[in-house]
Amino acid sequence: MKLSHLLYKVDNLHESVNSFKEKGFNVEFGSKHNPKNALIYFSKGPYIELIEKAPISLIERFVLRIIGKGFLLDRFNFWEGSKKGFFGICLENYEKDFLKEIKILNKYNEKFFETKSQRLDPKGRHLKWKLLFPSNIDIPFFMTYFNIDPKPIKFVHPNGIKNIKKVNLGVTNDLISIINELCDDSILNLNNGDEISVEYN
Repeated sequence: MKLSHLLYKVDNLHESVNSFKEKGFNVEFGSKHNPKNALIYFSKGPYIELIEKAPISLIERFVLRIIGKGFLLDRFNFWEGSKKGFFGICLENYEKDFLKEIKILNKYNEKFFETKSQRLDPKGRHLKWKLLFPSNIDIPFFMTYFNIDPKPIKFVHPNGIKNIKKVNLGVTNDLISIINELCDDSILNLNNGDEISVEYN
């Protein structure tokens, strides 16, 4: 797997989009109507996802709790309770399923929840992908790549940034081995701690 994207918590989605634009980033909302997130794409490598709230309704929360998937709610609650800034990452596999990743999770006795997602972006592209959420919320969640590539070609942001060069992710020592087994991306550097820092090209 490789690094898919970084999660960035914001207090107000629309105000934060304007703020990042003022810093020289090209930003687009995730959906054409009632967006729940915004994206900062780069031509190569991981992108940045800005979120204000977890993308889940009260009814969906109730259903997940009923079917015994409360660990997913714990993850979303962590997202909403995070302080402003980078707080998590998503890993992206090289296939259209998670068979290899599931074998690794089973090896470490980690449970998980697998689902599908889709959205119509502002450019009219109907994006579809699969998601997998490990029960341990300290393990990054997974996704397959979009059915349509939304990344711009040979794009440089107005501020001169081309892509993300390095991501330093703080985790507990007991998770370093499983994350390293899941992810072979040289951009991702694991260390003991609880902070995330990003370097750009």
